[in-house]
Amino acid sequence: MSFVMGGGMASRGRPRDMQVDERVLRIAAALMLERGYAGLSIDEVAEQAGVAKTTLYRRWPTKDHLAIAVVARLQADDEITDTGDIRADLVNYLEKIATGLNRMRAAGHRQGPSAGAVGELVAAAARHEDIGRLTREQYAKRNAIALALIERARVRGELRADLDAEALFDQLAGALYYRVMITGAPVDRAYAERLVSSALEGSLTCQ
Repeated sequence: MSFVMGGGMASRGRPRDMQVDERVLRIAAALMLERGYAGLSIDEVAEQAGVAKTTLYRRWPTKDHLAIAVVARLQADDEITDTGDIRADLVNYLEKIATGLNRMRAAGHRQGPSAGAVGELVAAAARHEDIGRLTREQYAKRNAIALALIERARVRGELRADLDAEALFDQLAGALYYRVMITGAPVDRAYAERLVSSALEGSLTCQ
């Protein structure tokens, strides 16, 4: 999933203790995945991490800021691989996005179609200008990697020379978020395969 930003807010003064950051984010992630967004408590995170609440608030001014940082941590290991097969590479990457979305959607063991924590995180970006800005910046960084993957496929002749890479990626990623946020329909590898096949129709040089 791509609701991502750095570990916390920039601050002045002495350097931050990254071990504290890591401990707090690990505990917060466990709580949010178990109980959902509503079950994420600053008080409980501070108690389990063995730090003062003021320490958390200096790093993450609100629960929204902490929750967004948790997602960034969970997504830190996601990679985009380039095997030379654009269809397979796009399916693999969309599956990673879907896995992240499903993990957030299921946080708190919600039953039935629901955006779950995904909806809360989108709302957080709307509530706070700084979160919205940082989230857009992080989207731009990650999207640039995916766009480069598509561009390399275009350069090597696998995709049409006049292909709009940004429009293609918007079709793919946007469809996943639409199903999670609007229709509540499942997103999985099978859907990613259907989505890529549909989006690439007319984009490949060899039909």
